[in-house]
Amino acid sequence: MTRTLLATSLSLICLFSQATESVATPIAAAGVSKSSFATNPIVYFAITDRFYNGNPANDQSYGRKPDGAKEIGTFHGGDLAGLTVKLKEGYFRNLGVNAIWITAPYEQIRGWVQGGKEEFKHYAYHGYFALDYTVLDKNMGTPDELREFVDTAHAQGVRVLFDIVMNHPGYLDIETAHQLNIPVLWKGAYEQYTLKDYHGWIDYNADRKQWAEWWGGDWVRAGLNGYTAAGSSDLTMQLAYLPDFKTEQAKAVGLPAFLKKKADTRAVALPNATVRDYLVTWLTNWVRDYGVDGFRVDTAKHVEMASWQALKQAGNAALTEWKAKNPQKKIDDAPFWMVGEVFPHAVERTAYFDNGFDSLINFDLQDRKLDDPLELDRLYGDYARKLAAGSSEGKAFDVLSYLSSHDTRLYKRDQLITAGTALLLAPGGVQIFYGDETARPDGPASSGDPQQSTRSSMNWASPNTTVLAHWQKLGQFRARHPALARGVHRKLGDEPYAFSRIYGDDRVVAAPFAKGEVSIPVAHVYKDGQMVRDAYSGTTAKVEGGMVKLLAQGSVLLEAQ
Repeated sequence: MTRTLLATSLSLICLFSQATESVATPIAAAGVSKSSFATNPIVYFAITDRFYNGNPANDQSYGRKPDGAKEIGTFHGGDLAGLTVKLKEGYFRNLGVNAIWITAPYEQIRGWVQGGKEEFKHYAYHGYFALDYTVLDKNMGTPDELREFVDTAHAQGVRVLFDIVMNHPGYLDIETAHQLNIPVLWKGAYEQYTLKDYHGWIDYNADRKQWAEWWGGDWVRAGLNGYTAAGSSDLTMQLAYLPDFKTEQAKAVGLPAFLKKKADTRAVALPNATVRDYLVTWLTNWVRDYGVDGFRVDTAKHVEMASWQALKQAGNAALTEWKAKNPQKKIDDAPFWMVGEVFPHAVERTAYFDNGFDSLINFDLQDRKLDDPLELDRLYGDYARKLAAGSSEGKAFDVLSYLSSHDTRLYKRDQLITAGTALLLAPGGVQIFYGDETARPDGPASSGDPQQSTRSSMNWASPNTTVLAHWQKLGQFRARHPALARGVHRKLGDEPYAFSRIYGDDRVVAAPFAKGEVSIPVAHVYKDGQMVRDAYSGTTAKVEGGMVKLLAQGSVLLEAQ
């Protein structure tokens, strides 16, 4: 969420002063089996609030209301129950998805802050303005609904990943201050606050005793009375003027004052615990209680490596404990999995992989020319070679490539078949952003926060069924073949462009943009006389003279019959 929040209104300052030859070595991550999730992650990222409304009764929890305008930053109604509905319908299974990354479901600030340039009411629908890490946000659902979602996903072999933030909590908004009796509001009819006079109702010069009723200076940097000012480094800055957790300090702290008084919190004082200890405990309790399989870590470069290592170790222990208690609900015995956002990280091995991360988001693919076969093959070869080199040196790593993002932009809506093909055939892990598979259109935004347009509600009423059918075929093919993620990449031909990936005994050939009658050279992959199946068209063919001839319907995806 880094780039999105940087677009927050400046008024918030007041708040907190080609190679086409064979790769020599296949990608084989240490300790990773050919059939494991970590071998071939196919992750679906859903902004829960914008996905599907399974329980309308929770839409206006904490007094949250529509703003009557474009609804840019309000809660739209999507929830955990909605995700479960779509799981039961087989939506994710039909896409070949093996993990669902959801926005942080724990409680967010209850009201709104100024969005953009005082243009819209910005609620925490995205999960990046945390208030209480220990309880569910009521807009997301109930503990029973979370449990049903996780259990339903696991029954289908689909893992659940929480988006989490350890860099910062949310702003102190007026409604939260009022509901939790944090005494920093000016006396009077504060209920009349508007987008234009919002900050006039908060006493930023209140004394340290009043501001100590919030997180307190031991917990965060915020530049308020009794709080440390922000630093200038990635680790000490206030990102988008959000309060910065002091995860690096060795000092033991008590519970923040507001949590001591908050009636529904599950937070309790921990003996001799640091800020890091509290956050790691709170976050991994979701793993221990519900069987959450992993985290997508937001703003990872703004937190020191030791905190990520601690989070990974605690996550592993918590998941092992949950699986021991729930053997009938677990998918397998795979360890806890973490992927991080480190803008603008690409396909390279860095220190993050030695400090808790299994994968990092790949910001490179979105900006590549994905409709040019020559360029695409260079990209595939480069990705496969780098990932394989790390493995061969005993320093395995992985990346999660994507087309669209809530932090950058949506990929061109009229190019989602070509680009979707390029993504779903890419080496490494892949991430589907909700609605790329249905051509979900851009939503409303503002001049001060254009990324808000990427978070429109899912277009269930008008999906592009042609695009969806295409992504389903590619996704299911990928799910069957870890060779696409981990195999040796080799270019086979130019007319049409075709390549192979081989990973142990898993062998596939793809011609991403093939149409009409084609002949594809497969001598290095399949033997003469062998029957192969084109998973895209459903037709079969025999290998003759090292070639496969068939009628292509837009892509060719060959697998052994």
